[in-house]
Amino acid sequence: MKVFNLACGHDHRFEGWFASAEDFDGQLERGLIECPVCGDRAIRKLPSAPRLNLSGATEPAAMRAPGKPETAVPAPAGAAPTPQQLQAMWMKLARHLVANTEDVGENFAEEARRIHYQESPERGIRGVATAEERAELADEGIEVFAFPLPRSLKDPIQ
Repeated sequence: MKVFNLACGHDHRFEGWFASAEDFDGQLERGLIECPVCGDRAIRKLPSAPRLNLSGATEPAAMRAPGKPETAVPAPAGAAPTPQQLQAMWMKLARHLVANTEDVGENFAEEARRIHYQESPERGIRGVATAEERAELADEGIEVFAFPLPRSLKDPIQ
């Protein structure tokens, strides 16, 4: 099993697991690899150090927070978060939105109006709306915001 550090054209970083280097190359050529954050298919391998599991060797405590992945380590007070921390926070928010809202799809603007005018029960919804529909909703005093969801959260997990 080969694990590669990958990045898309927008520099979103993620891991990919492949049977071999040739398997990675073949999937890349066929356009089967995409960024889990934005769906970009312009993927490149990043340099990575080999991981050696040696008996008794441990990762230095300064490199990790107990029980949390490296991307979850908060930035020191006053320091800006790293791109990896921002990406992790964005993905956490996206997962929260998917878990706590109802997908109304193309009927987003209509359902937002029904909720606003108390014709439908109040609840969190998500869906698709054009820029024009969002502007019309704003004119009616209905607050909405655009938040692109990664495809990996829209499709069922296999």
